[in-house]
Amino acid sequence: MPHSSSSAPRDRLLGVRLARGASPWLLPTVATAAVSLTRARRSGRWAALAVPSTALAAGMLWFFRDPDREIAQGRVISPADGVVQSIMPWKDGRTRVAIFMSPLNVHVNRAPLAGTVTSVEHIPGGFVPAFNKESENNERVVWHFDTELGDIEMVQIAGAVARRIVPYVPKDTKVEQGERIGLIRFGSRVDIYLPAGVEVAVEVGQPTTAGVTRLDRD
Repeated sequence: MPHSSSSAPRDRLLGVRLARGASPWLLPTVATAAVSLTRARRSGRWAALAVPSTALAAGMLWFFRDPDREIAQGRVISPADGVVQSIMPWKDGRTRVAIFMSPLNVHVNRAPLAGTVTSVEHIPGGFVPAFNKESENNERVVWHFDTELGDIEMVQIAGAVARRIVPYVPKDTKVEQGERIGLIRFGSRVDIYLPAGVEVAVEVGQPTTAGVTRLDRD
C-alpha cells in the first residue's frame, strides 16, 4: 500500500496531488491563467496572455506534483528524486551520497530511515548552481535523525533557482521511513551521510526515486 502520514499534502488542483508549501507559487499563476482564458475570446491582449500564463500554470503543476509512493524495503532509502552526483568517503568514516535534483524532478523529500528528528537547522548561504562545488556553502537545512543505525545526517541544499526550503516536521518528531519531511522549491541537491560500515548500493549517474531507491547494500 502507498505510504500515508499526517504530513501528506491535502492540496489538490485539477486532480493533481500537490506538495505542501506550493500555494504561494501556484495560486497566482493558476488564477492568472484562468482569468486570461476566460477573457481571451473578447480581447486580443488577453488572448496573447493566455498562452504563456497557461503554460506557466501547467509547469507549476508539474513542478509541485507529489505522487504517492510504494515505499521500498531496506535500511536506507533515497530521500530525493534525482541523479547521484557524487559519492564521497568522509574523514569520520561516513560516506556522503549527493543527489542532484533538476527542476523536472519531484521536489518533495522523504525520510531515509524511520526515527526521531533530533535537529532541523537552517543555515543561510548563497545560491550558486547545485552542481557547483561551491554549492556546499549555499542556503541549506541540516537534518539529524536518531535511527536504528545511529545518527543520520541529511542536508537539503538550495540552488541557483531554488530559493526556499520548506521543512514539514519540527525537531522531536517521530517519522516513518519514506514519510514526507520537506520541500525544496524548483530542485537543487540533497546530501545524505551513510554511517561507517554501510556499503553504498548506488553509483554516480544513477537515477534515484525518493522512498523507492535503496542506497545501502546488505
